[in-house]
Amino acid sequence: MLHIVNKSPFQTSTLDTCLRMAQPGHALLLIEDGIYAATVGSAMEAKLRAACATLKVYALQPDMDARGVTGKLIDGITLVDYPGFVDLTVEHTTSNSWL
Repeated sequence: MLHIVNKSPFQTSTLDTCLRMAQPGHALLLIEDGIYAATVGSAMEAKLRAACATLKVYALQPDMDARGVTGKLIDGITLVDYPGFVDLTVEHTTSNSWL
C-alpha cells in the first residue's frame, strides 16, 4: 500500500495517524506541505527515521524545491519527481491519501 500525506505535521496529526496504521513493507509519500516532516530538525524527524526501518519513505522533490528545504532532507528518505510519483502509484495496487 502507498500512503500519501499532504498536510503539514504542524497543522494536523494526519502523519502520526498514518504512521500508526502503516504496516511493514508499505510505502509513504510526502507531498505538498507534508514534506516539512521530511526535514532535519522537524518535530517528526525521529518518527520518520524510525519509520524508514520498516517503510519505504519518499518525498516529492518539486515540493521540497518549491519550499526551499531540499538540502534538509532526512537520510533514508528518497526524493521522487512527478514521473516517480506515477511509478509509485503503479507499483502499489492500493493507495490511501490521508486528508
